[in-house]
Amino acid sequence: MNLELTETQQMVQKAARDYATRVIAPQAASIDREERFPAEILKGLAELGLMAVNVPEDVGGSGAGVVSYALAMQEVARACASTAVTMAVTNMVGEVIAFFGTPEQRARHCPKLASGEYAAGSFALSETDAGSDPGGMRTTAVRDGDDWVLTGSKQWITSGSHAGVFVVWARTGDAKELPGTRGVSCFLVEAGANGLKVGKHEDKMGLRGSNTVPLEFDGVRVASSAMLGALNGGFKIAMMALDGGRIGISSQAVGIARAALDESVQYARDRKAFGKSIGEFQAIQWKLADMKTSLDAAHLLSMRAAWLKEAKRPFSREASMAKLFASEAAVRICNEAVQIHGGYGYMREFAAERHLRDVRVTTIYEGTSEVQRIVIARSVTG
Repeated sequence: MNLELTETQQMVQKAARDYATRVIAPQAASIDREERFPAEILKGLAELGLMAVNVPEDVGGSGAGVVSYALAMQEVARACASTAVTMAVTNMVGEVIAFFGTPEQRARHCPKLASGEYAAGSFALSETDAGSDPGGMRTTAVRDGDDWVLTGSKQWITSGSHAGVFVVWARTGDAKELPGTRGVSCFLVEAGANGLKVGKHEDKMGLRGSNTVPLEFDGVRVASSAMLGALNGGFKIAMMALDGGRIGISSQAVGIARAALDESVQYARDRKAFGKSIGEFQAIQWKLADMKTSLDAAHLLSMRAAWLKEAKRPFSREASMAKLFASEAAVRICNEAVQIHGGYGYMREFAAERHLRDVRVTTIYEGTSEVQRIVIARSVTG
């Protein structure tokens, strides 16, 4: 087994790390405090090729592969989790269009996502009563001549106020004839479409610099050419996208946890109690040892899933395993970071409290931990 990175992977990782350290990290606290969408930072990421890492070069992407994308996500999340989730969803949207889109769709949207002409892309699957159960969605698309008319609503849409294009799922089949997910199709809806209403930004516990809104589709009319993939074939697209997205979120969780561990080690060296650094006490040493062990395990699971996807081998189970373990391990690591910091860990002056708020959602979005366990168990039991 060769765990060494290729030259391309090392270059992507270094570019992401340098930019994250120099530009993103110094602004992370203010982005969180002001709930500021980091538009200029995202533009810089686009200029580095990091908004379309695994999108082919012929449509404007970097074509650097899934492992490079996962490494870049770790570095950006280590600096600012809010920026990282915007980057993650935009990369996912670009990949979906590049993989399933027609030549016209790919040429129209992928270069704009990659270059930053679109500030972001959005993935509109979840609804108020259809999160873990996408078959329960109520948004519909009805044929009207050569067009489709979309009616319904979506919930928890990342970057919805800033996206240039939305990948939207809607029910196109009769619910009785094609129940559950069988009658769901996928559409590309551009920003500013008539009838598309962007709701109020959600007041979230963490990821406060990531824009999250509900969407309303009030008779949004799109041409038949806006359908992505086959009629009633939208669920397959969603699941393939989410499998890849789980690699991104596992990488985000690893990045946040790495920041929390690094800051805990530094604090343990600097903080004095009973005449010596608290890092000299076994209670703190064991916490740091467990945090480091969990972090490395999460990193390796994420890298395995990324490598399998890049090698075009089955990776759904491994993506779920990476997402499950990395997100839950990262929550534990960030919680311990607050504990190590003591009273200061509860204060905005230190980043530990922000990491804990930011990391908590990684066990929820892109499929909850409970859903990941279902996916894994099914693959084990057959």
